[in-house]
Amino acid sequence: MAVSTFDVFKIGIGPSSSHTVGPMKAAERFIHRWLLDPGRLHEVARIRADVYGSLALTGRGHGTDKAILLGLEGQRPNLIDPDIIPATLERIRSSKRIQLMGQHEIAFDEKRDLGMNKRQKLPYHTNGMRFTAYNADDEVIATRDYYSVGGGFVVNQDDAADDRIVPDETPLPYPFKSGDELLAQTARSGLSIAQLMFENEKCWRSEDEIRANLREIWSAMQSCVARGIREEGVLPGGLKRRCATR
Repeated sequence: MAVSTFDVFKIGIGPSSSHTVGPMKAAERFIHRWLLDPGRLHEVARIRADVYGSLALTGRGHGTDKAILLGLEGQRPNLIDPDIIPATLERIRSSKRIQLMGQHEIAFDEKRDLGMNKRQKLPYHTNGMRFTAYNADDEVIATRDYYSVGGGFVVNQDDAADDRIVPDETPLPYPFKSGDELLAQTARSGLSIAQLMFENEKCWRSEDEIRANLREIWSAMQSCVARGIREEGVLPGGLKRRCATR
């Protein structure tokens, strides 16, 4: 199976690609695919999001609840401005209203509309989510299950049920399955590891795209470090630890 550098390094809010990035993607996809695209967003009077299994057990500690709220508002992990997150969550929670895709505002009470089902799990994976949209008569408009399967990858119920999670079989000029095989490839080719990986990456995108994407990731990393140094106060979570970067 071939894996791109950009499948491994993804921009998104933390602390977890499985428990934070994946749920944000799933929430946004549900609203976009099943409500916005079919022209039914305006019919929605209520949204229910249910989280199951491992996602529910660590949900609030890993920011799954926050990620889902942001995803329902149409935010995407790689595009969201981290500086707007606290104010956005405060608005949703204090007003008990949410703006679906930033376009259609409805009532949303976390205690009622976001369920953490710690003792249940969906059929295909422990990181399961179910989103359900209702109209004003409390009739179901759309409901879909999603699974956050690791590394920020998300699959829907149909792909999971039909085993349609197809590995990428792109032929690479320098394939390897272990560190030893990678070193053997560098010895045979005379390329450094960085050069070899760059040549493999060109199977998916142009040199300009690769360099632009790498710069974007590097910039996000630097911004994250700078934000951590700048911020003060208590870290998220239940340990009540104060920031210690200064």
